[in-house]
Amino acid sequence: MPIVTLTTDFGEKDHYVGAVKGAIYNELEAIRIVDISHAVSPFHITEAAYIIQNAYRSFPPGTIHIVGIDSELNPENRHIAVLLDGHYFICANNGLISMLTSEVHPEKIVEINIHDRIETNFPVLDVFVKVACHIARGGTLEVIGKSIENIKQLTGIKPVVNNEESQIIGSVIYIDNYGNVVSNITKPLFEKIGKGRPFKITARTANFSKVHKHYSDAINFDIPVEKREEDGKKLALWNSSQYLELAIYKSNPKTVGSASSLFGLAYWDTVTVNFG
Repeated sequence: MPIVTLTTDFGEKDHYVGAVKGAIYNELEAIRIVDISHAVSPFHITEAAYIIQNAYRSFPPGTIHIVGIDSELNPENRHIAVLLDGHYFICANNGLISMLTSEVHPEKIVEINIHDRIETNFPVLDVFVKVACHIARGGTLEVIGKSIENIKQLTGIKPVVNNEESQIIGSVIYIDNYGNVVSNITKPLFEKIGKGRPFKITARTANFSKVHKHYSDAINFDIPVEKREEDGKKLALWNSSQYLELAIYKSNPKTVGSASSLFGLAYWDTVTVNFG
């Protein structure tokens, strides 16, 4: 049974998500729909790209991913369907897919050209659903679009390394539900530039000289519970996606605070690593 995933900034209050699911089932009853997230910040392409990048590999090859972020059609925001790493992605050509193609080269890209057959002001519901169901039936991308070679690139998403290779200047690209702050600095880049040298990570007022593998690594479990310093314990770690993450152990943004609130960090704020 084909699988279609949905990632949007629609939220849960309005009818949009339900309408899209209904339209898919109206086209194909024998299909499985999976919600990845509908809580992406409005029009936040980088946030959506990070979520998709870290979710799609958990699905089997051939899965069709509809991404409804900044999807209104205009001369600078065309619609594309991409075959990448054995998965299909249907979205706007707004730079979102470029975060995925930094690691995997797309097998096929088409610019969707069926709009003259569909009257719509809700492209995710009308255009993206039609394309997804076409693919789910075994249809090829060439039928619904013309082949193109390149996609729009997200600018400023890659960290910068200075000429002396003694510093990485990155930025915050994602803040999760716990208020943990994810930077665009990856473990492979860190190790390549660092070459095992001592380092200092700085993000506003927060400083770190060690990167952990797990959240609980910051806690000394050899001492009695009543003597441990757990509340508000700050740490840096390589998260499950191998990005440098700054966190507060067992944080809660609504009560004790989080890395984002306690460190004063927001999207695109600078995270710097100095080596030596």
